[in-house]
Amino acid sequence: MSAKANGKSLGIAACTAIVVGNMVGSGFYLSPAIVAPYGNLAVLVWIIMGLGAACLGLVFARLARLAPTTGGPYAYTRLAYGDFPGFLIAWGYWISIWSTMPIIAIAFAGAVIELFPSLHGRIVVVVLTLGAIWAVVLVNLRGVSAAGLFAELTTYSKLLPFAAVAIFGLLYVDISNFAEFNPSGQSIIGATAALAPVTMFAFLGLESATVPAGDVRNPARTIPFATVLGITIAAVLYVLGTVAVMGIVPRAELVKSVAPFADAAGIMWGEVGRIAVSLAVIISSIGALNGWTLLMGQVPMAAANDGLFPPVFSRLSARNVPAIGIVVSALFSTVLVLTQAAGSEGFAAFYKLVVGLGTMTAVIPYAFCALAGSLVAKRVSKGAAIPRVTVIEIVAFIFAIFTLIGCGAEPVLYGLVLLLLGVPFYVWLRRIMPATLS
Repeated sequence: MSAKANGKSLGIAACTAIVVGNMVGSGFYLSPAIVAPYGNLAVLVWIIMGLGAACLGLVFARLARLAPTTGGPYAYTRLAYGDFPGFLIAWGYWISIWSTMPIIAIAFAGAVIELFPSLHGRIVVVVLTLGAIWAVVLVNLRGVSAAGLFAELTTYSKLLPFAAVAIFGLLYVDISNFAEFNPSGQSIIGATAALAPVTMFAFLGLESATVPAGDVRNPARTIPFATVLGITIAAVLYVLGTVAVMGIVPRAELVKSVAPFADAAGIMWGEVGRIAVSLAVIISSIGALNGWTLLMGQVPMAAANDGLFPPVFSRLSARNVPAIGIVVSALFSTVLVLTQAAGSEGFAAFYKLVVGLGTMTAVIPYAFCALAGSLVAKRVSKGAAIPRVTVIEIVAFIFAIFTLIGCGAEPVLYGLVLLLLGVPFYVWLRRIMPATLS
């Protein structure tokens, strides 16, 4: 019987598309404007963060070979450290997914309005934002195969315009735009710490192929390959894209830009280029929403199967998807969108807080998983000696901790509170399902 007949519908192309699609989202195409105040230092930090992300990718690739199980960071944390740490990681990782969905959806709405300025208005933005979230939910409710195919279509179609700007844009670079190394006024260490969460936010999703492992064909081979390939594609695109946009758009204009890639394309190729990139942003946003929607059903499902989330999250629909987990998560994203729309704070403040919060709650699982390989190896080998921790794992751990420090006090505080709010939830689960927990 074939893998597809057994219900495993995701191959290398789909898994790579999920990784790239989840990474190349709003954190990428807004980043040149956000990092512009830091000058050439921003390019250097992109390279450093790319190397750190590559180490994390190699960590997840090893973990996927050792234990190709559904749940990604949650599953590896539970295998390595036990039930309670596993629960906290599942709780925080789940929060990081549905809390960043609104940012991606709002970026989609902004790109649509840039193409059709007559639609400008708060109510229209809210409608477009929520419409994007729930449209993608409907796609995912049709099954993992449909979500995987949608990921392939959106990811590979959006890469062409972005790659065109990143590669051909180098021919239009004005060297004078790189005259200052660190014009931010901060120290090198302070500026680097400030750049860390912004750039790391763009790398979130590097572990995406590990989460739906139960639906992946030959996961021990497919997941590591797709993870490394996806991170490589995204990292090259990030570095070249940042260099190209910063070199084409003067810094004074770039720091105020709400569509830096479209602005760069407009300078290079006129209105046709601007429209092409705006369309790519729309496709990119939808693709990222699709990938994260797939994950935000899989994570609570994996935890529920282990008795660490309510059993309702493990129920599968007639199309074999965790529909309740997807819908509940989307409802939380909807509440966040409506809360932001009703508030007086602007998008910039909302974006900064959610970036910090989403990065913080995602980086904690990265830190746990960075050093989990040896313990997972011992668990799957049934008590053999624990292998030594490698240099790559140490670098990945330091990388995660440094990024966490760079998130700032406010997101870390809010993230810590959200994690602690999970403790009574865990105690409640222990009371109602004591026999199912190890």
